[in-house]
Amino acid sequence: MIPAFNEAENLPAVIAEVREKCPAVDFVVINDGSTDNTSAVARRLGARVLDCPINLGIGGAVQCGIRFAFREGYDICIQCDGDGQHDPRWVADLVRPIVAGEADMVVGSRFLVREGFQSTGLRRIGIRFLSEWIRWFSGQRVTDPTSGFRAIGRSLISEFSSRYPREYPEPESVYVALHRGYRLREVHTIMRPRRSGCSSIQQLDSVLYILKICLAILADRFRDPRRVESE
Repeated sequence: MIPAFNEAENLPAVIAEVREKCPAVDFVVINDGSTDNTSAVARRLGARVLDCPINLGIGGAVQCGIRFAFREGYDICIQCDGDGQHDPRWVADLVRPIVAGEADMVVGSRFLVREGFQSTGLRRIGIRFLSEWIRWFSGQRVTDPTSGFRAIGRSLISEFSSRYPREYPEPESVYVALHRGYRLREVHTIMRPRRSGCSSIQQLDSVLYILKICLAILADRFRDPRRVESE
């Protein structure tokens, strides 16, 4: 699934790369209420498109894609953002632990090996803090909890199609998966700067924003940890 908000300029390269490097993988573009011609560009390129009637934010757009995967009966759902930061050549590494029955969620981490785009210094500090916060409550360290390049298996497709964090979806969903007993693995990936446009998450450099994520994770700790039953 390729969540996209005002990514008309980036989508041609992203879709071409997905087709070239993952020819056997089905993909869908989730147009998150874009104000540009994201939907038209994706359709012109022959992509299957889900149009959100309003901008739901990254959490809502991702859950839309997960619900689509659940409804269509897919066993694995891969998130690859529409800004060109994620290289589809790493998709095989993302899905391998799920296929092998070793993980329910696999996150592509740019920090396991220091290669490629590492984000800004302030963001790295914030990400490191979130990593330690999640480790404190879950007992497992996740080096790149804000990574949007990830894959989930059928059990989490079922779980997240029913309930998925909306405000701070990447780090929250990592913690929620661990809190509910799912197995999480990280694999090395190399990321790139976005090709053009602006990130939908502009506040990651903000101390207040990081604190809000920490409070959201703290609240998740006291929610019912039981899983949603898979069908």
